[in-house]
Formats: sequence, structure tokens, C-alpha cells
Amino acid sequence: MIGRLNHIAIAVPDLAAAAALYRDTLGARVSDAIELPDHGVTTVFVELENSKIELLHPLGEGSTIAKYLERSPDGGMHHICFEVEDIVAARDQLKADGARVLGDGEPRTGAHGKPVLFLHPKDFCGTLIEIEQV
Repeated sequence: MIGRLNHIAIAVPDLAAAAALYRDTLGARVSDAIELPDHGVTTVFVELENSKIELLHPLGEGSTIAKYLERSPDGGMHHICFEVEDIVAARDQLKADGARVLGDGEPRTGAHGKPVLFLHPKDFCGTLIEIEQV
């Protein structure tokens, strides 16, 4: 069902400093910041040859990333995103297999302009999983 790894997301307390670290210290290509009010985040993508790293920073009141950073002030890995060909079919199969889809279960538009869903971390070894339709 899952395809390739799309990205690993890291919550960061200082987006500019984190982007500079990947760009200046590691020599990576780093995107401009993208605000995603529906998701409560500002995001930057670090482009790798075979995948991406998504740097997440809180945007607005009640951001889940702000809550994450309260518990882990230095930041850390937030989620892993896998590609799927048909997000609705993947959701239905995952639910049939007992996985919990977060939110209302309907895909929302993610940072790449494509439909995404998140799966409960307790169902995946303590890791929040995002699936994104390609």
C-alpha cells in the first residue's frame, strides 16, 4: 500500500535557525517558508536526493506543533510521511485493518498541495504517520 518515503518532519523552536543549519552547515537546498494556517504550521522543506526533511514551526493559536514543543522544547522528530497512490482507498484499507485516522477522516490539502491524512501513533509503534496521495 505505501510507496516511497516522502519526508520526515521535525518540529523546531526556531525555523530560521534550523533552516540555516541545514543550508549552511550541511549544504542542503532549503525551500522558502510556507504558512499552512489550516494545519497550524509554518514549514520549510530540506531537499535531499531521495526524500525531504520538513521543518515544522507553530503558526497561530492552538497549533499542535506548539503543544509538541511545550513537551519537547528543543524540538524533535514529529512524523514520517509515506506516499500512497489513492488516499481514500488507503484510508479505507487502514481503517478496515484497525488503524485510527486522526481528525474527521477526510483528506486535507497538505504542504505539497496534495491530499494528506494522519494516522494515530499508538497504532504505529509510537510514530505519527502521514500518508500523502501522489
